Amino acid sequence: MLNIFKTVGDRLVAIENLGEKGSWISLAAPSEIELSGVCDHAKVSPDLLRYPLDEEEISRIEFDEGQALIIIKIPVIRGNTYDTIPLGMIMTEELFITVSLEKNELLDEFASGKLKTFNTNKKTRFLLQILFRTATLYLKYLRQIDKKTDEVERRLHQSMRNEELIKLLDLQKSLVYFTTSLKSNEIVMEKLLKSRLSKEPLDPDASNSRLIKMYEEDEDLLEDVITENKQAIEMGEIYTSILSGTMDAFASVISNNLNIVMKFLTSVTIVLSIPTIIASLYGMNVPLPFQDSPHAFAGTLAVSASLAALIVMVFVKRRMF
Repeated sequence: MLNIFKTVGDRLVAIENLGEKGSWISLAAPSEIELSGVCDHAKVSPDLLRYPLDEEEISRIEFDEGQALIIIKIPVIRGNTYDTIPLGMIMTEELFITVSLEKNELLDEFASGKLKTFNTNKKTRFLLQILFRTATLYLKYLRQIDKKTDEVERRLHQSMRNEELIKLLDLQKSLVYFTTSLKSNEIVMEKLLKSRLSKEPLDPDASNSRLIKMYEEDEDLLEDVITENKQAIEMGEIYTSILSGTMDAFASVISNNLNIVMKFLTSVTIVLSIPTIIASLYGMNVPLPFQDSPHAFAGTLAVSASLAALIVMVFVKRRMF
């Protein structure tokens, strides 16, 4: 999907011209025709456009003939699972281009025009705002994972099935993906910050070094981005540790619940075996005590019930029920 936006005044508007200066070209799950069109009209290297379409691509910064590529990992929701995908941001002298494998909540926020503080003409500021929103989106999804974990834990208290443990395993995998991606994003952010503080360009090529220019207010925003990202990393590591311990604990709980059920069933079997034994003895075809008495049947029932009640009392006292 190809969309082109530009900030006109204080509003974000959709436009048709691929090469218009100061515009933002958004590519989400692009077709070959759309990729070729951007390459031809926006004069962008095909390789830079294709790198973010590899799901295993790592976060990094790369320069190529007056074009800068910044790749980060962003969080996405796929059904009931959480995952991360690469997001490529290409900066040229005139354009800002984003490339992703699929539509995502992050870029939809910017495209919807709800965020009033960004301007497509300010490419570096736009880049930093995307980094900041990425970190806040990670925090949002981490809180959702924490709530889902609590819900699964409540069901696990009385559960003897593996379904809830499998759900916890999926959440744990999501946390691992998030933590790994956040740490790789941090490398990109630290590289931007170090370059600015040392006053050394990211790339020695003069034409490339002009692509990512920061002003003092941009530095403040970058520091906020790094702080937010570190908070997300710490939160992810804490949740991962807690979830790992929870899974071990509830695996033991499920095993203990099963033992309790087996103990209860065994106790019931013993209690029911007493009347069964007595009835079996008095059902034998041999002379038996009180067999000629008119109260033999009632007496047999009474003895069976009394012995069963006695066994129940013993088991209750020993907490076998």
